[in-house]
Amino acid sequence: MAPKRRRSRKRRKLFKRRVKVKAVRVAEEPGDGEGVSPMVEKYWLQRFNLFSKYDEGIKMDEEGWFSVTPEEIAARQADRCFGGAVVIDGFTGVGGNAIQFAAKCNHVIAIDIDPKKIEMARNNARIYGVEEYIDFLTGDFFQLAPFLKGDIVFLSPPWGGPTYKLRSTYTLELLKPKDGYSLFQAAQNITPNIMMYLPRNVDLLQVEQLSWLSSPPLQIQIEENTLHGYVKGITVYFGDIASP
Repeated sequence: MAPKRRRSRKRRKLFKRRVKVKAVRVAEEPGDGEGVSPMVEKYWLQRFNLFSKYDEGIKMDEEGWFSVTPEEIAARQADRCFGGAVVIDGFTGVGGNAIQFAAKCNHVIAIDIDPKKIEMARNNARIYGVEEYIDFLTGDFFQLAPFLKGDIVFLSPPWGGPTYKLRSTYTLELLKPKDGYSLFQAAQNITPNIMMYLPRNVDLLQVEQLSWLSSPPLQIQIEENTLHGYVKGITVYFGDIASP
C-alpha cells in the first residue's frame, strides 16, 4: 500500500507544476480591452519598446501598434532638435514622436487627420507629462502646411501597413496619403530642416534625390535606426539638422 501512496503524491505534484506553467503563459497574453488583434499581437509583446510607460494607461488603435516609432528611436530623433525649436509632427498618430520632441524641444504642433488618434496622442502625452508643450490639430497636413510655421518638420507618413516588409525595395511613391516627393515639397515650404522616418528597405537613391529639389541642394544625412540589434527603419535629416 505504501508505494501506491507515494505514486499518488507524485501525481499531485506533477499536476500542480503543470497548472503553474499554464498560468504563466496566460499572463503573457494581451488582456481584455488591449485593442490587440491577432494581426498585431507580436507588437503587443514589444509594448514597452514602443512606450516605456505603457502600463500607466497608454492608448493605441490597431494601426498605432505597427506604426508608432519605438520610444528609443524617437528619443534619438528628438536629440537633433536645437534649442527653442518648434517642431511640426505632420502625421503624429498616437503621439510617440510628439512626446519625445516635447520632452527635448520648445514646442510641438502635432497633426493627424483622425480625431481618435489625436485623442489617443493627447492621452499618451498627458501620461508622459508633456501635454502642455504640444498643440494637437485634427486635419490634413497638406491642407494645413501653407499656414504652418516651425523650425523643424518631422514626417512619418503611413507606410501602407506591415506588408511593406514584403517588398525588396520600397519606393517613395508608396507612401500615403501622397508620394514622398509631394510630401517633401509641402514640408519644404515651411522649413528646410526636415526629418523623415522611412521603411528600412526604402530606395535610398530616391531619398537622396529629395535633397536636389532645393537650389542649392540641401545637406542630407541618412541614419539607420536599430533596436536590440535589428534595423527598424531609416531616418533622413535635411538642412541644418543633418550632420556634416
